[in-house]
Amino acid sequence: MPTEPHAEPRRVTLTKDGPALIEGPVDLVTDDGATIHCDRFVVAVCMCRRSRTYPLCDTSHRRHKRVPRD
Repeated sequence: MPTEPHAEPRRVTLTKDGPALIEGPVDLVTDDGATIHCDRFVVAVCMCRRSRTYPLCDTSHRRHKRVPRD
């Protein structure tokens, strides 16, 4: 996907136990090739795959305890 020559980079914030937060607007392309346009100021992308609205986060991660990694 081409980018604009002088476009500002998008900021992506990875949270410890939640979604990736991406400054919008943004187009998300899923593994099956579908494109989801999000025009929000900040888009929360699910990292745990528990969301009913995947790839968008619906806060399902809050209802589950994560096992800490070593």
